Amino acid sequence: MRVLLSTYGSRGDVQPLVALGLALQAIGVEALVSAPADAEFVELLGREAVPLEPAFMPVRQWIEQAKQSGLRLPQLAAKMVPAQFDAIAAAAEGCDAIVATGLFPSVAAARSVAEKRGIHFSWAAFCPLMVPSPHHPPMEYPGWSHPPELTDNLALWAFNAQAKKALFGEAVNTHRASIALPTLDNVRDHVFTHRPWLASDPVLSPWQPTDLNDAVQTGAWILPDSRPLPAGLEAFLASGEPPVYVGFGSMAMHAAEDPARTAIEAVRAQGRRVILGRGWANLALIDDQEDCFVVGEVNQQALFARVAAVMHHGGAGTTTAAARAGAPQVVVPQVADQPYWASRVTELGIGAAHDGSIPRAGSLLAPLRTALAADTRERAFAVAKTIRSDGAVIAAELLVAEVRGKRQ
Repeated sequence: MRVLLSTYGSRGDVQPLVALGLALQAIGVEALVSAPADAEFVELLGREAVPLEPAFMPVRQWIEQAKQSGLRLPQLAAKMVPAQFDAIAAAAEGCDAIVATGLFPSVAAARSVAEKRGIHFSWAAFCPLMVPSPHHPPMEYPGWSHPPELTDNLALWAFNAQAKKALFGEAVNTHRASIALPTLDNVRDHVFTHRPWLASDPVLSPWQPTDLNDAVQTGAWILPDSRPLPAGLEAFLASGEPPVYVGFGSMAMHAAEDPARTAIEAVRAQGRRVILGRGWANLALIDDQEDCFVVGEVNQQALFARVAAVMHHGGAGTTTAAARAGAPQVVVPQVADQPYWASRVTELGIGAAHDGSIPRAGSLLAPLRTALAADTRERAFAVAKTIRSDGAVIAAELLVAEVRGKRQ
């Protein structure tokens, strides 16, 4: 069996597919990943020996071009859908199934490839808010804020389907017509399918069954990491009390004024040392004091187990990694599903959420104090024991069963 795992997005979209690819390889399935060929993803897939089939363009290049073009989402989708279709179609040669995640136009392209080839297709989400349900509202899209008169979740999901059609319907249907596939009225539900996969931990993000779909929660797809920490980082960790890790992943943090300084000063005010994760915000040291250390991409599983707290943007992967490590969290949510993860961290008592997306002088002090409190650490340790690590294995076995079931 040969399976293509397709995504277009940041590390939070790519790394879980690598975990699924390894789980598939472990049960004898040939797995390859179609993802942006940014240097960090090329290095990741090469290190794990999972073949990479490049998406239509590196994601950082796409982001820069999108900003410079001034195009709106419908026009950007019209460019992405056919380009991703061609890239995914080439990568899917000889495949029996496609599993897709990432930006909606990319998933729509993957769905069309699967239809043209007559092979199995599964869509996976990393957060429950992505999956239609009467138990929660959908996320908002730019230009499609939820009307104040709509308060019922089902009505909001119907509005969400209209928004998806308005933003992406023309791009998807124009391309489908060009390749002799029928056009769609409800683009969202066709792309997401009636049986979506929810690749998130059931403790961190519980899912309630609904008649709207037959969603399956597999658990988070966690990539095991056995890499040692760099010698300099090891020396820093050993030289004093556990520091606070600060990193915002793939968030550029353009709206924040000097986020590194803001975070460092807040952590220092608590009498703690700091490890800065450089990330896409390019966080850097603000002085030559010995209480701060900066790192690039490292083994977060090993590092988070040795810090006093983790301050981050609230991505699904970072939230899960910190929770598994038993590290209290301060979440500074920026976009998309990140406010959801911030709320879950607060509700579980394993950390605190920053009020708003822009950290300022003093605004980090209260959530940091909560995260560094003894009872928060005790609760974080307790929750860590409940986080599952077998989600990718469950998904791999599920995929094989579904593909074989369709063949019979």
